[in-house]
Amino acid sequence: MGWLNRMKKQKAAAVPDGEQAVIIKYSLSGDEFGSAEEREAVWALENRLEALIEEHGAGECDGDEFGAGKAVLYCYGPDANRLFATIEHEVPSFAARPAYVTLRYGAASDPNAQQRRIDL
Repeated sequence: MGWLNRMKKQKAAAVPDGEQAVIIKYSLSGDEFGSAEEREAVWALENRLEALIEEHGAGECDGDEFGAGKAVLYCYGPDANRLFATIEHEVPSFAARPAYVTLRYGAASDPNAQQRRIDL
């Protein structure tokens, strides 16, 4: 699937109350969508994360977003720590830096949800 089609596939995540998140952000080359190789590498990583999360029943990988020189992967589940532990060894495999992971302990709509940032 081409990168334009994948970008159209993106959807705004409707996170049920109490659901937690692992949000992974990578810097890409350029100011827009990165190179074709970078996008392909992000999609390959996303596929590996989806498989791991499904295998361990830890939640779901809900999609990606490209733009402004960044790639973002969104993963959701009932426990952000368990979700991150499931995918932690794969996240650094995409070499683009700077990069970081945000673990959010609550719904996106909750302004008081605690967050923890992990630099890669």
